[in-house]
Amino acid sequence: MNTYHNQKARRMGMYALIILAVVVLAFPLYWMVVTSFTTRSALLENVRVLPKLGNMTWSNFTKILDTHPILTWFGNSIFVTAFSTVVAIIVSTMAAYSMSRYKYKSTNFLGFFLLVVRMLPETLLVVPLYMMFTNMKLINNYASLIISNITFIIPFSTWMMKGYFDSIPHTLEEAARIDGCSRLQAVRRVIVPLAAPGIAATATYSAILGWSEFLFARTFITQPGKWTITVGISSLMGEYTIIWGEVMAAAAISIIPIALVFIFLEKYMVAGVTAGAVKG
Repeated sequence: MNTYHNQKARRMGMYALIILAVVVLAFPLYWMVVTSFTTRSALLENVRVLPKLGNMTWSNFTKILDTHPILTWFGNSIFVTAFSTVVAIIVSTMAAYSMSRYKYKSTNFLGFFLLVVRMLPETLLVVPLYMMFTNMKLINNYASLIISNITFIIPFSTWMMKGYFDSIPHTLEEAARIDGCSRLQAVRRVIVPLAAPGIAATATYSAILGWSEFLFARTFITQPGKWTITVGISSLMGEYTIIWGEVMAAAAISIIPIALVFIFLEKYMVAGVTAGAVKG
């Protein structure tokens, strides 16, 4: 009986910790949404966790859409993120497959090199990249931003997908080779379909990295009409005043694409991360 009560108490304690973690992590998102729908006067008068319905309004969204090119910044971010993610996933898939299947002495060094590159802060690379892009006349060109994003996405994506490729048995590929497939055909017809959850999970995380990038976008793109959504939102914060309702309204709009991607690919993310953590 004591054992049963102890297990029940531990289970309830675990559930309480999970609920507490969810509340803590979700509160900033909740506060952003509440602030985006709250009038400016209500925000200045009294801050309430549970706002009054009379203080809720759409005016923050209409003002921010009428006075700032939010949709333009939104489209710029979608273009840069989509292009960066697609290129990075193609390159990372080939690199991860090679590192998983070909075990040379240089493979470990290459993996270590990719890990070191991923650990480098953006601030360390922004100056040399800026000088390089200036000489190539790529400042205020999305190519500079895409190349910079790919530089940071590829090491992360390669390491993530390598673990997934390691979990796929070599015998499946060998069976396809015996049936007459070339190595490329075996990869395309057998390995890639099996790795689809891992690729989808990696693509989701890569899209999040590309969408939330700020430093490169702020440095390499100086024309307001070409800003991404992260830089555009930062420009809404004045030196002396910040209209929090409009800022939070723009932030709420900015999370829609990533939220949709996460909702539709969440099951693949869980499958990809779990399978990549277990070697067959």
